[in-house]
Amino acid sequence: MDDRPQVLSSQRVFEGRVFNVRTDFVQYADGAQNRLDIVEHGGSFAVIAMPQPGELVLVRQYRHPAGAMLWELPAGTAEPGEAPLEGAARELREETGYRAATLRSLGSLFATPGFCEEKMHFVLAEGLTVGEQMLDEDERIEVGIFSVNTAWRLVAEGTIADMKTVLALFWVEGKRGEIGGVFGR
Repeated sequence: MDDRPQVLSSQRVFEGRVFNVRTDFVQYADGAQNRLDIVEHGGSFAVIAMPQPGELVLVRQYRHPAGAMLWELPAGTAEPGEAPLEGAARELREETGYRAATLRSLGSLFATPGFCEEKMHFVLAEGLTVGEQMLDEDERIEVGIFSVNTAWRLVAEGTIADMKTVLALFWVEGKRGEIGGVFGR
């Protein structure tokens, strides 16, 4: 089962601001053919910003697909050709106003590999200094600093409901090694 299917054809069916969608028709080694709809995404950054040990900077914003205001890690979409540390620093500064004295790449994971190419790069930010947010026109973001225990309470309440933030909480409480593989660094 290591064989990749042969791509018979590929067609972009949607172009958007944040992602595109293409349809691939593939043929497997046994001759079976299938249609696959793929979300094309240039990658993203998730920043585990720690002002002090045991504390996290989180951002609160309305997430329309979830229909709720959620607390999350600062995160965002990569600019074309942007390196993970550079992009994470930019997103942290834009969304929170914070600048980090040190940034460390923790690894990368596919966000939803069943239908999306997006690789999320996790970065640890420490030695934070306060600054001003530089929000995009469509962003309305509140910034907060939370203890890990308080963040877990927000998970239980449902106001932290995204996988990247829950994964970061496990990382903070765990061995604090790398998250994911080294692809796409």
